[in-house]
Amino acid sequence: MMSDGLRERSKARRREAITRAAYELFAERGFEATTIADIAASAEVSPRTVTLYFPSKLDLALSRFDAFAERLGAALRDRATGPSILDSLEHWLRVEIARRSDLDDLEDRMLELNPQLRAVAGARLTEVIQDGARILAEERGSSPEAFGIRMAAAAAAAVVGEVCHHPREADIDAAMSFLRAGLATLPADPAA
Repeated sequence: MMSDGLRERSKARRREAITRAAYELFAERGFEATTIADIAASAEVSPRTVTLYFPSKLDLALSRFDAFAERLGAALRDRATGPSILDSLEHWLRVEIARRSDLDDLEDRMLELNPQLRAVAGARLTEVIQDGARILAEERGSSPEAFGIRMAAAAAAAVVGEVCHHPREADIDAAMSFLRAGLATLPADPAA
């Protein structure tokens, strides 16, 4: 049993070393110019080890972002009865900021310097936000296609992007006040 824990910790360290090496190279050389062999050499593992952990270079580049988006989706979908979707979003933002590490900063730099990766990440975030918009529409008794719901989703996506990439507690307060005030001004959906 103890060896299973050791094995899992060893895998997690290897996964992080591969991720860190890739992000550093993607930020330094660019995503397209970096090969799996380059990443393997930098992480001091074999190219096969890299592909065992990450089937493709894109999977590697977006692995942490995909986990981030999955945590957001789960926070919105699986919230307990009672908290509104905005309360759940705010709680999630605070948890995400509290758990940030230097690897998150490196990931931000890598995404900033590789527009093609940033575009894919943005599209994936939009999918999660659209799921959140459907939940918000249910809360408000509106259609997910209502103009106000679509505006709220766009604003929430901007808030998530800004707050998570430039994290400060005061920014969460301001962003959530902005979202709540915006929702409060929306008229009822006539189609509902």
